[in-house]
Amino acid sequence: MITHPDKVLFPDDGITKGELASYYEAIAPIMVPHIRARPVTMERYPAGIGKPGFIQKDVSKGFPAWLKRVEVPKKGGVVHHPLVCDVRSLLWVANQNCITPHVWTSRAPDLYQPDICVFDLDPSEDEPDVLRSAALALRDLLDELGLPSWVKTSGSKGFHIVVPLDGKMETGKVAGFAHAVASILVTRNPQHLTQEFSKADRGRRILVDTGRNGYSATFAAAYAVRARPGAPVSAPCTWEELERGHAGPRTFTLRTMARRIAEAGDVWGDMRRHRRSLRSAITRVGRMRNP
Repeated sequence: MITHPDKVLFPDDGITKGELASYYEAIAPIMVPHIRARPVTMERYPAGIGKPGFIQKDVSKGFPAWLKRVEVPKKGGVVHHPLVCDVRSLLWVANQNCITPHVWTSRAPDLYQPDICVFDLDPSEDEPDVLRSAALALRDLLDELGLPSWVKTSGSKGFHIVVPLDGKMETGKVAGFAHAVASILVTRNPQHLTQEFSKADRGRRILVDTGRNGYSATFAAAYAVRARPGAPVSAPCTWEELERGHAGPRTFTLRTMARRIAEAGDVWGDMRRHRRSLRSAITRVGRMRNP
């Protein structure tokens, strides 16, 4: 049951908590397989996005007995992350005024073996053509390494490019691989790309952020609504849509996703069938960096 369904979470758009929950209930059949058993961090806005929200990782009290959780070690203790494994658990998360569930790149119980590698293109300026070229260049580089990649809008300013993995390599090695790939990409286009995390050091360049691959790091879940005016969705799209300029970072929204799914379905639906080992790709990256 959704409590206070009439509460307005997006004041400029009149989108209520009930409408947010209805979206997640409708999208659950295609969203849940992508996030099942991934530790969830909740981005909560009890008073709507017009007021400050907060991040919640630990669920140690106030949760139903049926909700699955995973105990994650941290310095000086543990964190009990909720897990979304079905429609009911996704709606429970939404009922916490969680607009965006952020998830790990690994799944319980194999928390140290990611099954995806994530690249986050975070632009400093609104330059759609430059951003699109950067995403396509990353796709092409990954293809050179023998790795198929998928893309989704961030629902914010950029794109997330992901590579499905076989889940047999530990977090540190996956993170190191991603950093090395980003380094090669930046070397090829230093005018527009950077790995400098500090905004002061980026200038107008796009950050190729690979920090999402670290242990306990998160990224916005596929099909998650973002806490921005218009309720944009971090929505999977096709490379063709991106290439033609038909998909931008905030193209898809909570209120347009029903039509989107009816027309395109889950464009990430077969991604898991293309999972790859990184072993040969790591060797190729080494050769590229040290020819």
